[in-house]
Amino acid sequence: MWLVVLLGLAILFIVVATARWGIHPFLALLIAAFGFGMASGMPLADVVKSVNGGFGGTIGYIGIVILAGSIIGTFLEKSGGALRLAESTLRATGERNVPAAMGIIGWVVSMPVFCDSGFVILSALNRALAQRTGISLAAGAIALSLGLYATHTMVPPTPGPVAAAGILEADLGRVILWGLLVSAIALGAGILFATRVAARVPIPAYPEGAGPAPAASAPDDAPSAGRSLLPILVPLVLIVLRSIAEFPTHPFGEGATASALGFVGQPVVALLLGVALALLLPKRLERSMLAADGWVGEAVLAAATIIIITGAGGAFGKVLQNSGIADVIGDTMAGANLGIWLPFLIAAGIKTAQGSSTVAIITTAGLLAPLLDSLGLGSETGRALCVVAIGAGSMVVSHANDSYFWVVTQFSGMDLKTGYRLQTVGTAIQGGVAAVTVWVVSLFVL
Repeated sequence: MWLVVLLGLAILFIVVATARWGIHPFLALLIAAFGFGMASGMPLADVVKSVNGGFGGTIGYIGIVILAGSIIGTFLEKSGGALRLAESTLRATGERNVPAAMGIIGWVVSMPVFCDSGFVILSALNRALAQRTGISLAAGAIALSLGLYATHTMVPPTPGPVAAAGILEADLGRVILWGLLVSAIALGAGILFATRVAARVPIPAYPEGAGPAPAASAPDDAPSAGRSLLPILVPLVLIVLRSIAEFPTHPFGEGATASALGFVGQPVVALLLGVALALLLPKRLERSMLAADGWVGEAVLAAATIIIITGAGGAFGKVLQNSGIADVIGDTMAGANLGIWLPFLIAAGIKTAQGSSTVAIITTAGLLAPLLDSLGLGSETGRALCVVAIGAGSMVVSHANDSYFWVVTQFSGMDLKTGYRLQTVGTAIQGGVAAVTVWVVSLFVL
């Protein structure tokens, strides 16, 4: 039981260090890894070997994927492609369905784009539409926020789910398939909350006396919606096709087609192809965009923090795996019959306590990696559903210790009380619906 006590202390340290003391998650995770390993009685050489192996192995699997996803997102933002996608979706849904449209926009855009930046670039459009249609700004803002959150936490190539898939050795194609299904159902709950609850909270589109601003729109030289969608869609399709090709039934045979799909569907290759498509988005690709201080440089800097946190999470998970804690906790949790609910509950606890969805996802994945077999989640499908369940938990809940909470409230004119009423409650409902969906799915496929 000493290992269980140590695990609880390690989690408490990570939460307190990041949430209260303001220590960078990378340092907190690394300190926890070394501290747990030494206190558990592991030989010191094995502690160092576990940390190095866990960090390097995790980065080797998902480092390029995270970088490529960041580059795709940056080119979408800078070229105006994200706004073009927004306008296209609105034409399809109609301006009177602003909350639903904003939710769908967020759901699509946040697959490669971080939800914080996605909300910032789309909030002007939401404000203009609220002014045009006369609905409360809160309705579209919360729908957009929850739409962005749904895929940000559950669908690769967003870094959190990619990292969790790497740590848990889950097939990325299966994670995408289940993540899309679960996030779409959760989005429905989010849109319903936005239209039934948030829409009743009166927030004007513009502060009194400011007057209406021109409708936000993509620049004239922005790429078309079809071109803007390709860097997102093509990698997803390729990764999913590879996963299908590797089904035991071999639907694409075992020849050249299957081999080709096995290559281009590798996450690294698929995302790099997405990067190639993203480079076609600007009207004119300039050399400065590819420079260290250009668009690519910005994307690399944005991805760097995520990568090192992911590596530290992998190091922490490897120390746990090599400590023998799986035998202790696995038997206890399996006897409690928590099953697929355990990933959700752990991630939700860590998210609520320290604020970062990515840290919650990575930390929970590291904790669960040695326990999957004991929990009945050791199959390919089980690992994929575990990643999605962790993502669902990492939404619960967004409040004052979450930077995204402040992005949403400040860009939408909400005070703290309104933010808790809408953003916090909305993420709790959407995350809960996602968890129930994963549980129902698990009853049929596990």
